[in-house]
Amino acid sequence: MSSLKKYFYMISRTLWLILKPLSFGVRILMVRDQNILLVKHIYQDQWFLPGGIIERGETVEDAVRREAAEEVGAILQDLSLFGVYTNFERGKSDHVVVFLSRDFSLNGHSDGEIERWDFFDVDALPDDISPGSRKQIERYKNGDVPAFGMW
Repeated sequence: MSSLKKYFYMISRTLWLILKPLSFGVRILMVRDQNILLVKHIYQDQWFLPGGIIERGETVEDAVRREAAEEVGAILQDLSLFGVYTNFERGKSDHVVVFLSRDFSLNGHSDGEIERWDFFDVDALPDDISPGSRKQIERYKNGDVPAFGMW
């Protein structure tokens, strides 16, 4: 079943590149005791910071709160801007607003999009983390906030 979902994911990514060349999304660094929460989607092989697309009529704050709740059952108490980044990789034109939260609660529920989630020490990240997520965590460790630039 997982390979079928990956196949549909690849088809949707291809259609997205053709039909929706510009996107705006959010990601969140959820930090607790120098541990970062990461998610693994059912259709991808890497770990990512939680987040997703900003929906029509939604503010960036509403989007990051919604995505955190959907993906890991999080209620964000504090929220601060971490940075705004752009990604032109593979024909995309992505713009990502990244937030930071150090005070949140988790109810353990996630939507059907998330295979699993876990906390990782900022100095012991998994090998199969996405390059963009790894870069944001490195920026966090180095104190490079708020920032902008390439994803």
